[in-house]
Amino acid sequence: MMTDLTDLSLSEAREKLRRREISAVELTRATLARIEQRDPTLNAYLTVTGERALKRAEAADRALANGEDRPLLGVPLALKDILSTQGVETTCGSKILQGYTPVFSATVAQRLDDAGAILIGKTNLDEFAMGSSTENSAYGASRNPWDTERVPGGSSGGSAVAVAARMAQGAIGTDTGGSIRLPAAYCGIVGLKPSYGRVSRYGLVAFGSSLDCPGPMGRMVEDAARLLGVIAGRDPLDSTSMEAPVPDYRAALTGDVKGLRIGVPREYFVEGIQPEVEAAVRAAITQLEAMGAAVVEISLPNTDYAMPAYYIIAPAEASANLARFDGIRFGPRMMRGDMWATYKATRGEGFGPEVKRRIMLGTYALSAGYYDAYYGKAQQVRTLIKQDFDRAFEQVDVIAAPVSPSTAFKFGANVDDPIKMYLEDVFTIPASLAGVCGISVPCGKDGDHLPIGLQLIGGAFREETILRAAHAYEQATTWHTLAPA
Repeated sequence: MMTDLTDLSLSEAREKLRRREISAVELTRATLARIEQRDPTLNAYLTVTGERALKRAEAADRALANGEDRPLLGVPLALKDILSTQGVETTCGSKILQGYTPVFSATVAQRLDDAGAILIGKTNLDEFAMGSSTENSAYGASRNPWDTERVPGGSSGGSAVAVAARMAQGAIGTDTGGSIRLPAAYCGIVGLKPSYGRVSRYGLVAFGSSLDCPGPMGRMVEDAARLLGVIAGRDPLDSTSMEAPVPDYRAALTGDVKGLRIGVPREYFVEGIQPEVEAAVRAAITQLEAMGAAVVEISLPNTDYAMPAYYIIAPAEASANLARFDGIRFGPRMMRGDMWATYKATRGEGFGPEVKRRIMLGTYALSAGYYDAYYGKAQQVRTLIKQDFDRAFEQVDVIAAPVSPSTAFKFGANVDDPIKMYLEDVFTIPASLAGVCGISVPCGKDGDHLPIGLQLIGGAFREETILRAAHAYEQATTWHTLAPA
């Protein structure tokens, strides 16, 4: 019974709950049992809110019995531990926030709560979302359920593992340069990065303020559509959230791609890409073409400059955002005599090596004499990249590409080479800089039986278009039905 319940996707579970075929308490107990069984190996969760979840499940069952029909009523979900949750510890995967319990909830968390979702726990991540493997967590790395000797991707690795290993019906991650799409691809699930401004950042502990995007992760495209429909929309608490209307995302899931124009950027199929990844992605594009989409080769000429621009802009914003964690305003205090010694010891002992690296990079880029040469120039390059996408979307509706040059790599393979690690995001960073939306959907497996992800990129606030294309592809294939042993 329990195994059957945890095998339900978010959408399947919601329909069974609505029809009273299962109870929220049964589903929550099954999910908690699954976490107890699998998480000691996978380390997806930093906090499991079992007692709180069961109380919420009991309330959900009463509401269901009374005929209530909120969008996520009774469904257990996981939240990346970078989103503030009232009364629940929020660490951002860092020792510097160990023991911090927010007195308010992020808008995303509150909207899920209002929709009836049950918070099952907070998931592991690269410290302050800085990384592509979840190896940078101060609380130990999460493990890929397809092969526990390999990384799950990052920084939303814990959320991806929780969904893939059936330890949550769905999850919320955040994407700054690929941190939803990459772990979704590595773990064989669906992950959607919304357009910048589509989902509120209020209560999200900031890494790169002009890049961070909370977004949904699920086993099926419909799961992502349901979650996005709940969390999207204008928030008066976030001045960067847009007034744009939120469409009915589930209505876009027609299973039909006839008339859609699919762009294939030549810059995304380069030397060095794993042959099985290229073959799987090209096969997926051929499948979409066979279903009635028109495939067009396009060019995004400034793609090569996306990564160097990102690794100036994101660390610069991080250095400003993380200045508050000094042991005086936020974080534990390491007393070392005078204020400056205390400040230095607190940040030196509280932050991990990758966070320190990015703070130093960002501080240098923003320093007097270098601002125009580095940060200012990177922002100009960002404008050129956005213009590339604007021109592309005059020709096509969706851009199809790999999520990553390779499948999940083994632990330690890239730890000592930051540049090699950063290259895992080479195909996801351009869309992040442009502020457009993107989704990863399973499209194959390599010779080691590791999942491969197809990335579909849409114009700003055109999430319904990429959901339509991803859902049509999903319905024509079986990759999304496969699960780790």
